This record gives sequence, structure tokens and C-alpha cells, in this order.
Amino acid sequence: MICDKFIVRLDKYGIMEYNISIRNAVSQCETRDGMSEKSIQVIERALDILELLATEKEGLGVTEIGNRLSLHKSTVHRILSALAERGYIEKISNNGLYKIGLKMVELSSVHLSNVELKTEARPYLWELTSKLNLTTHLAILEGADAIYIEKVDVVSNIRLYSQIGRRIPVYCSALGKSLLSGLTDDELDRIVSNCSLTRLTDNTLTDRSELIRQIKKVRITGWSIDDEEHDEGIRCIAAPVLDYRGKVIAALSISGPASVVTKEKDQEFGELVSNIAFKISNRLGYKK
Repeated sequence: MICDKFIVRLDKYGIMEYNISIRNAVSQCETRDGMSEKSIQVIERALDILELLATEKEGLGVTEIGNRLSLHKSTVHRILSALAERGYIEKISNNGLYKIGLKMVELSSVHLSNVELKTEARPYLWELTSKLNLTTHLAILEGADAIYIEKVDVVSNIRLYSQIGRRIPVYCSALGKSLLSGLTDDELDRIVSNCSLTRLTDNTLTDRSELIRQIKKVRITGWSIDDEEHDEGIRCIAAPVLDYRGKVIAALSISGPASVVTKEKDQEFGELVSNIAFKISNRLGYKK
């Protein structure tokens, strides 16, 4: 089932309020996606329970939830069990009441982090684009893909087919290599082993050992290169962005024609991008 969008905001307790919008989206998706009316009803009841618990800081019991929502006790218990298993709610051991779980807080944090990240990074993307007359991107890691979350473009004869929300493989992009540089060796091996390493250009890396070597090099140099590995004629240089914990949460890149982003300028551009990424990291609370 695919719904177009929903709204996220925080209530006074810091709990994410997006359930009403999700419920409206579910209703609008109708049953053409193969969902039965009964399935939709279960989702709506689960959202009713989440919305109710979000307003009760001390939590509620099964009977009280059923009374307030006019639901049978057994129905409430089944839904609570499913939500608790996924971490969206949790049971208070000493009194048996249910309250909002850490998963809800985690989702709120992820969303707010991305909002803060884009807000803090945007001026620096503009600074890089203005200084170098090159397109800049900001991306985050999801699985084996880098996802563009911000872009500042330039007027150029060469069109970069990138847009916010688009996914690109990590193995053949400077952004991807920088994002992967923050993983542990075990995590890195797992993701790289699952990459198809499909050849997109003559320069695409198809050797996993070489890919891992380049990613580990980013930990030393602070920046990574896409040497026409994703798009022929386009070179990119990226650097990781860290949060207050020192964890890589995003990557910043410049992209342009190979005739402009030449190999001779790799060191100069690499240090520049790395310095800008460090400034963004500082804005997010990172202290070296």
C-alpha cells in the first residue's frame, strides 16, 4: 500500500503526532491496493490506541483503553501485544499499564534529525556551489543506497540526473563510500557483500576488496572519490558528516564534469569538501 505523504509534529511531551494523518492516508488508499476493510479497521484501531496513549503520560491498562475507545478487551490486548512486540508501546512491569515505547521516540528523533541536518547543511551547500560553481548534494544511508535529501544545482551544459529522494548505489558513488566509512568492519563487509557491483561505466568498481580498501581509506583522508564510476564524464568528491556522538549520519559531495573536477584537483577539492563537512558536523554538536 502506498500513500502520498503524512505530517509529523511533536506534542508537548515530545511524542510524535502523525497518526491522524496516517489514518487519513490509509482511508484514501481504499482497497484497490489489496487491503480488506477489516485490515484497515485493525490499523485504525491501532492508531486510535497510539493516539490515546500519547496523551497519557502515566500509561493506561487494557480495560481502560477498551472503555475509552469502545473496544472489546480481547481486541485491545491483541493490538497491544503486536505494538509492544515492535517496540511502539511498552508495558510497565510494576502495574501492568501500557505507555508509548522507545520506537515512537526513535522515529521522532530520526525525522527531527533529518530536518535539523538539512537546515544546518543548506548554507554550506550554497557556499560550496558558489565557490566552485559545482553541484552539491547531501545524502543519507539506507541499506545499500545513498538517498539524496538536499541538492544545490548550477547552470551547466552537463545535466546531472539527480533529485531529492533519488537513490544511488553506495558502491559506485563518492557519497556512498563516505557514508559506509562510518560503519564497523563487520557492518561494512555485510553491506558490500550484498552489493551487486553492477558495472554502470567502464570505471565502476567490481572488485569488493578494492571497494572496501577505498572506503577504509576515507577514514584516514576524510574524503572519497567517484571517478566516473556512476555516470560517464562525471566525477564527484564527498566527505562524511558526523553528529554529536561522532557517528556518520550523512555525506556531502560536489559533482561536475571530469574536465573540471580533475584528478589533479582531488586533494584540493577533497580537503575543501572535508572542511565544509566538518563545519556542518560542528553545527550538529560534534567536537573533535
